[in-house]
Amino acid sequence: MAKKATKAEETVEVAPQPTSAKTAPVQNTPVKPSWEIKDRLYLLKGNKKPVIFTLPAKHSAVRPLLWFNPETGEQKEIRYATNQNSPFVEEQQGTATLGRIIFRDGALTVPKEMQNLQKILSLYHPLKDQLYTEYNPVQESVDELEYINMEIDALTLARELDINQAESILRVEYGNKVDTLSSSELKRDLIIFAKKNPYLFIELANDENVELRNIGIKATQAGIIQLSPDQRTFTFGETKRKLMTVPFDEHPYSALAAFFKTDDGMEVYKHLIKRL
Repeated sequence: MAKKATKAEETVEVAPQPTSAKTAPVQNTPVKPSWEIKDRLYLLKGNKKPVIFTLPAKHSAVRPLLWFNPETGEQKEIRYATNQNSPFVEEQQGTATLGRIIFRDGALTVPKEMQNLQKILSLYHPLKDQLYTEYNPVQESVDELEYINMEIDALTLARELDINQAESILRVEYGNKVDTLSSSELKRDLIIFAKKNPYLFIELANDENVELRNIGIKATQAGIIQLSPDQRTFTFGETKRKLMTVPFDEHPYSALAAFFKTDDGMEVYKHLIKRL
């Protein structure tokens, strides 16, 4: 007896499961530093501190006052108006009351309430970091530390230099006066020079031309070589034989130092060292 056909197995439909979408990687976009509401101090650059100095406060043909937007490639005209929030002319509305930007004794303090003027000076004025700078106590301490380290390096180097090197460096500042100084006076003045201007001192100490120029000057003073009255020609003092011609618009002793570096000049330099 044949078995009865079994009913086809019922299929259960399952709703499609949502596939987990891959999450896009999070991009860490740089966050622009927020504008801080605070009092700000602006200082004129350089050593001069005039009693009154007026900074351009509006655009003119003589003194352009424009800010270039690097993102849009457009220029915007700047104008300091005391009754406007925006420093840009195109965003100012109604009658503008023009203001003046005045530094007194080389400084200008702008209170936090004058945000329009602060943003002009800190962000948009084209003369920022050229004629004036915003005082930054953190940067000031970094610059001061850098200067102190440079001063220490200069003083250490000044103490280690011998008398001939000291004479070469001081001749740049004192000229022929160094010939009247004793060894102790040379060392003393060298250390004072290094402390007052460490950047220039280190530059001169590392410049081999300084010593070469000094040898040229001493040889001229001793009569071993001579410089013509028009400062165009060096000759040997005894034979009057031409040594070299100074190129046009070049300092004679700088040209002589460059000559000492050539093959012919090196032999002359060795001869001068022996004679001196």
